[in-house]
Parts: sequence; structure tokens; C-alpha cells
Amino acid sequence: MWREFWGIYWKRLVGAAVGLFFGIIYLAFGFWDMLFVALLVFIGYSIGKMKEQMNGELFSWQRLWYALQDRFRPFR
Repeated sequence: MWREFWGIYWKRLVGAAVGLFFGIIYLAFGFWDMLFVALLVFIGYSIGKMKEQMNGELFSWQRLWYALQDRFRPFR
């Protein structure tokens, strides 16, 4: 019975669990702290998703280094 229920309504159950989790955070820490935690979770999810899709480095360190050197070069 539980497998049938999970198979049909798993998205609703996960959504309810996530809502309950954020509700408890809201009650324990406050509204703005809850939004900050949700922002951090979203950023972590986004980075993980990008990493999963690219199968390599998240960004090029060499390209970042050259961009910083070009930006902060003292005598242009």
C-alpha cells in the first residue's frame, strides 16, 4: 500500500516535507533567516546541477586569473 501511495503522490509528499522543513526553520529562526537559508540551499543546488551537467570544472581558474589581472593592472 505504501509503495502505491509513494509511486502516485511522491512529489506531493516531498513538497509537503520541504514545506514542513522551511516552516520549522521559520518558527525557530525567523523569516529573514529562513529566506537566507533558502537562498543558500538554492545556490548549492544550482552549483551542484551545473557541476553534474558539465562533468568537468565549474569554471576556468586560468580565465578568472587573466580577467583579474586585466582588471587590476596598475598601468593601463
